[in-house]
Formats: sequence, C-alpha cells, structure tokens
Amino acid sequence: MVNMSKATLPTLALPYPLILLPSGRITIPVKRSIGETLSTLVQESETQPIIVAVPLTSPESSLYQWGTAAHIVRLIKPPARNPKQPYLLSLNGFTRVRILDTNPDLPTVDSGIVDRRIEYPPTESPPSAESVVKFKAAALKLLDQLAKDTTQQAKRDTYNKVAAMIEEISYVKAAWMADVMVSSTNGEYSDKLEFLSAADPDDRLRRATTLFVKQSSISEVSKRIAQSVDESLSKQQKEFFLRQQQAAIERELKNLRRTSSPLGPPGNMPKDDSSGNSSDSELDNEEAEAEDMTDIKSKIEAMAKDSEERKMAVREWRRLKRIPQGSVEHGVIRNYLEWLTAIPWTGSSTTTPSTAVETLRDRAFLRNAKQQLDSDHFGLEKVKKRLTEYLSVVRLKALQMEQEAKEEQRSQQLQLTVIPKKSAKAGEAHTLVPSLRQPSRKTVKGPILLFVGPPGTGKTSLGQSIAKALGRPFQRISLGGVRDEAEIRGHRRTYVASGPGMIVQALRKAGRPDPVILLDEIDKVGQSNHHGDPAAALLEVLDPEQNHTFNDHYINVPIDLSQVLFICTSNTLETISGPLLDRCEIIQLSGYTYNEKMHIAKNFLLPKQLHANGLAKEQLTVAEPALLHIATHYTREAGVRSLDRAIGAVVRFKAVEWAEHLDADNESGVSTKEYKDVVDEDELEGILGIARWDGEESDREERRGVVYGLVVTGMGEGGILPVETIAVPGTGKLMLTGSLGEVIKESGELALSWVKTHAYDLCITAARYQDPLKTPNGMDIHLHLPSGAVKKDGPSAGIAMTCAFVSLLTGACVPCDIAMTGEITLRGRVGPVGGIKEKVLGAHRAGITKVILPWANRKDVEHDVPVEVQAVMQFSFVRTVEEALESAFGKGALGWRSKDMLMESRL
Repeated sequence: MVNMSKATLPTLALPYPLILLPSGRITIPVKRSIGETLSTLVQESETQPIIVAVPLTSPESSLYQWGTAAHIVRLIKPPARNPKQPYLLSLNGFTRVRILDTNPDLPTVDSGIVDRRIEYPPTESPPSAESVVKFKAAALKLLDQLAKDTTQQAKRDTYNKVAAMIEEISYVKAAWMADVMVSSTNGEYSDKLEFLSAADPDDRLRRATTLFVKQSSISEVSKRIAQSVDESLSKQQKEFFLRQQQAAIERELKNLRRTSSPLGPPGNMPKDDSSGNSSDSELDNEEAEAEDMTDIKSKIEAMAKDSEERKMAVREWRRLKRIPQGSVEHGVIRNYLEWLTAIPWTGSSTTTPSTAVETLRDRAFLRNAKQQLDSDHFGLEKVKKRLTEYLSVVRLKALQMEQEAKEEQRSQQLQLTVIPKKSAKAGEAHTLVPSLRQPSRKTVKGPILLFVGPPGTGKTSLGQSIAKALGRPFQRISLGGVRDEAEIRGHRRTYVASGPGMIVQALRKAGRPDPVILLDEIDKVGQSNHHGDPAAALLEVLDPEQNHTFNDHYINVPIDLSQVLFICTSNTLETISGPLLDRCEIIQLSGYTYNEKMHIAKNFLLPKQLHANGLAKEQLTVAEPALLHIATHYTREAGVRSLDRAIGAVVRFKAVEWAEHLDADNESGVSTKEYKDVVDEDELEGILGIARWDGEESDREERRGVVYGLVVTGMGEGGILPVETIAVPGTGKLMLTGSLGEVIKESGELALSWVKTHAYDLCITAARYQDPLKTPNGMDIHLHLPSGAVKKDGPSAGIAMTCAFVSLLTGACVPCDIAMTGEITLRGRVGPVGGIKEKVLGAHRAGITKVILPWANRKDVEHDVPVEVQAVMQFSFVRTVEEALESAFGKGALGWRSKDMLMESRL
C-alpha cells in the first residue's frame, strides 16, 4: 500500500452502473482521446501506473466521493483498419481512496482523465471476532445456496472451493475476503456504493454480512415462487388432460347411443357444437383417423413378403401400437410409416408394373416415340438418335423379360417336388405338391443421360418428351444452390422435423418405381462444407451399379432406383466433379442455327405466345423477314429463350391493338381504328426498340492490328472477340490487358516470340536476329481483349494473336468477315482446340463468312456443324502458322523473303 495519506492521481469516471471494488478487475471500452492519454501514461511510467476509478451516484454523471485506486493491467489499441473502434482498458483495484476535490466546477466525466486530490484511508486494524463469525456464517450460507441452485458442475466446484477458503481464513484477511465476495456477487448498485465507502474493517464486514443475508433471502423467495408456479402449471396440465378424457368419453357414449337406437338418431336432435367436437367437423373426424390407420396397415400388408421394407414397417407398426397416442414418439413413428408406405416399392401389390407393358407391346411404339420427339423439338438429330436407341433397348429388354417370366412360370407349374408325408399306415402314397420357388426379379437398368448446353436449348423439355414417349411420370428436381447433403439423402430420424431427401419425395409424387427424374442444373450444386458434400451424395444415386440399393438416411431401408431414368442438365462441365461426371453419358446440345430458330419460332414459339395472350392464329401473322430480323438483331444467343420473349413482346403489342379495335367497334357499331394482322420488318423498331446488335456490325471493319477470334462463353454460347493491338513508344515489352488468365497470357508471349523469330522472313526487319520492337525505334506492343470485366482464359487464341502482331508490324489487314481459333507452338505448329460447334455457330450468328481452324478439328466440323451452316461458310484448315497467315491475309499479301536467296548468298 502507498505510504502517503494524500496524493494527486489521475481519475477516470466509470459509466453507470459499473463499479470497481478493491481486489476486483474490470474491462471497459474508452474513447480514443482517453485511450491516447492512458497510452502516454503507460509509456512514461516504469511500473504499472495507478489510476482512480470513480463510480457515479446516478445516470446524471455526478461523481461519488469514494473510488478505487487501480493498476492499469492492459490497454488494447484498436486495429488500424477500424479507427472508430474504442480502446479496451483493464483495471485491477487494490485499495479504497476518498476524493477530496468536491468543487462542482471541476470537470467530471466528459473531460476524460482529470487529475484530482485523493486521500488514502488509514492502515487497517484487525476486525473483531464477532464481526468475523457473523460474516463467515452469512457467506457460507449464501455459497451453499448458490451451489444447490446451479446446474453446472464447474460453478458448483468453484462455490465449494470458496467456502473452504472462508472457513480457514484468518481475521486479518477477513476484510479482504469481504471485498472479493461482494465484488463477485450480484447486488444492488446502491448497496455496493455504501460498501465501497466502508473504510473500517468492522464496518465493512457488517455491511457485507447484511448484503449476503439479503441475497440469500431474495434467492429463497425466488425459488419458492418458481416452485409455486410449477405446481400451478402442473395442476392446469392435469386439469386439461382430464377434460380431454372427459370429452372423448362423451363422444364415445354419443356414438354408442346413435348406433344402438333401432330407429337411428332423431331428426330434431341438436348438434353438439359447444365444445367444438362435432362429428361433422373435418378437423376432428375420428372416422378419417381410423381410415388413415387402416390405409397404412393395408399398404404394409401389400408389401412383398420377406422384404426389408416390410420387416421395418411391421416392426415400427408394433412400436406404434405400444406407444400412447398423445406421446411425441407416436407422431414421429406415424410420420415415418406414412413415408415408408407411400414409396412405390418394387414387388408391392399396390404398385403399378415397372414399365407400361401395354405401351411397349405396341408395334408402333418406336414410331410414336419418334413422332413425339419430332413434334416437341426441331433439330437435335444426334440427341434424338441416342434417345431412340435407349427406347429401343427398353422395349426389347422388357419384352424379353416378359417372355422369360412366362417360361419360368410354365416350368414351375410342370415341376413337382416329392414331399413324404408321415402316416401310421404302411404303404400310403406320397403327396405331390408344386414347388414354391419364386422367380428371380430382373429390371431394366436406366442409363444416366447428361444434357450439356447453353440455356434455352431444350434440355429440360427433352426430359418431358422422353417421359411422354415412355408413358412414365415425370418429376423435376432442381439442384441449383443445394448445399446440404441431407437434401439428397434425407435427415436421420433423430433430428427434429426430419424427413426424407428429394429423391424419395420425387418417387412418392410419381407413385411408380420407374419414373423419369430430371436433375436440373447439376453443375450448380453446392461444394463441400460443414453440411456435407451434396455432389458426393449424388454418386450413389447416379451409379447404375449401386443405385439398386440406395440408402436414404430417413427411410433407412435400401431403395431400388435402377428402374428410374435419370436425366441431368448442365450448362458446363467444368464445375462438375470427375467421379460424378464419370457416371453420366454426356450429350451435347450446342445451340440452334438461324434456320432452326426460324422453324422453332413459326411452329412452336409463335403459337404458344398467341395462346398465352388470347389471340387466335388468324388474328396475327409475323412475316418471315420479321422473324429473321428478330433472331439476328435482337436475340443473338445459342438458345431460344430471348427469341421467345421478343416474340411475346410483339404479340402483346398487337394484342393491345386488337383490344382497342374491338372496343372501338363495340362503342359505335363501326370500327374506327384500323387493325393490321401482319407484322413486317419495318415495324419491329417501334415495337421492340432499337436493335441490339446493329452497333457491332457497323464497328467491325478492317483495321491494322485488329483480328477476330472465336470464343466460348461461360454458359456454352459461341461468339467472336476482337484481338486489338497497338504500338506505343517503349523498350520492347508486351502489355496484356482484358482480365486474362495465365494460359491466354502465355499464348500472347508465344505468338510474339514466333513473330520475332520470323521477323526477317516477313520483311519486318532488315537483318536476321534483330528485335522488331527495338529497331529502328524502340516500342512496346499493347494487346487488349475487350469486355475487361469478363475473365478470359484458355488455349485457343494463339493464331489470332499471331495474326494481330503480324498485321500491326507489317501494316497488312485481315478482312473483318474472317475469324479464327487455334493454339500454336514455338515451332509454328497449330494444335487442335475444343468447342468447335459452339464457335462456328457463334461466328455464323455474327455474320462471319470464313473461319480458320486447326487441321485436327476438320472432323468436328464434318460431324457436328449443321449442313446448312457448312454450305454458307468457308472453312480453312491449317497445320502451321504460315498457312494460317496466308489464309488470313490472302495469298501473296505478306512479302515473305525466299529461303533460296539465303542459300545463294552462302554459296
């Protein structure tokens, strides 16, 4: 303790209602100005600096005359990234002090740290034995009560340790222990302020004893009130239960009287609606409840004998009968049985046969299936061919299984097993009975088809067409954004409000074990997190060798999914995991040509929009040039969704005109507003606004250093992208911009290295091994790919960048109707790239007439690109960069130096 009795120390007002007692510790936030002052104080002091923590008597910021001298234990500075955050100050009190500056003119709270004169209390003398004994008794009683009331073992152990310390504490330490306990207990603020002003040890122990007795009394009264409330609630619950029993007995007696009367209930008998338990209410119908239970029981009996699902259902049914109806477990088990019996189990007598045998027996099945696919979709010949193959296999396999089942049944009828029958008579004949061996169950395993393509290309509608052709129910499951494994496999029954996954829910809705289930947007399923990995949960679902025993966590019985035809859709393959992709059969849907779009618009989209907007076919006709103008200038895309929306806008505009025409006709009897039922090309700008793609067509021109490359966007749509280069003064560096990835940056460096190596051959430099970027004048080349906000990467821009560098350095221009794609090597070889069909269709939509492609991709063009596109576009397949330059700039456009001249000079 400090020896002097009076001193001047910095004081800090504690915010109301905080108080710091000796031997206590407190951590509070302080303002930045106060924190900086304290930081200076800490730096100037060699030991722990002392500061007086003064409490407030009221929220109005009036200082109390007593405070606590405390050491500054810790001062935490806020981080630089958040300057508004306050400092954190930790204080540890060690003695009481009295504030001598009581002048009201002195600054109090808002000024922060203020130096004040204080007075230390005199040296403490040991308290009396009587005060110590009373203090110990009150403290032990309070600690014992707190230990009994708490439910945490750690707190109970702490209370017992403190009680043991109090029993063994000496008289000298009793006053210090009173400070510790009062600082730790929850008391009123005014009581703690009075305790702070008690400088005499006897006075301090008396006040602590009073506080502990008060706390014990409050705790006992609170416990007694809580017990009385619990008893009251228990009595109310008991009364409610008895009243419910009484109502149930009255309903049973009423039903008994009604059924026992030979004349039936009297007609003038009033309905008992006083308690809301009328038998006519659909919310409280015991007959419906009994029917539901009977239905569940009949479904359990209809399950295949000795099957896993029947064993589980019987076991849970017996548990349900043993549990009271009002129990929570009763509702859980019943909900489980409802789900278990609602699943269309294979072999159940209530389940529809696994395939529509009548439909498959029809000899016109394949012809009808092809007509169904052709009527729903135009084009997509490869997709339709693969689906026709699948439908043929399903039909042949089903007919083969039906024939094998008939032969096996016939052989079982002829096969007899001799079973000796015990008899007392000697010589009694044996009895012949047929064998009871069940035929083996076989199924047609459905493949996992994965439709990959841009949005709007008909992936989802293809699944609906397949379901119609097979005569099966169709269910769609959207996987976009699913990030919980339990949504696929279901929650376990131990969780509250648990339920099965989406696969089981789709089976229940379908009502058959062989539906067509569409897993939409499988590329957008969530990644692995603390909820599990939903993509990994799909591995068992989409594996033909494993999904015959699919295990849902909620059902917990193997479910046969081998008869289900799973169809997945995706916009890209990049975000799908390798094991999941390996289980699928990939079918590409690249997009539609203008010819296909025109056919789809006339035969599908326009009739649909006419029907949706209340117009007849005779009331509106869109001219073919107008449809072509919409497809080429308003909706340049791989799919047809934007085309559908644009046609819908045209139909709605004409619907308004037709409605105004009818209103004018109804008012005057003669129509005054003329209605034109044909939409021409020149009317589209007034309906749809300015064409979206006119600007790009006008901006595409022959310019030095500009070449057009072919790209595939993230959604799988193809298009063209200009490669722009300019020369700026510099030291021979290459600058690449346009949000480029590492691979495409390397392509730019490869292209520039090749151009530098062949600069003399291209007549760019006057001598070999001269850097064209440094002689005669130093310059830098800036290469840019527009749309800088879109990230670009991939090994397919080597040819385009090489042609752009050659055009910039030689001055020759590449025609604006030529686009190219392909990767190069340092030796000048041109390697193959992917996405040829998407790129070619995108170039066709953009008006490109000639495409330069690697020689290795010529088969992709022959097999994937539609014939009508091949007929209107020119394809140039190149093996080397020299061939690519000659095809791009034209034969003889670049002044190549003859290699023979070099040989003659050496001779």
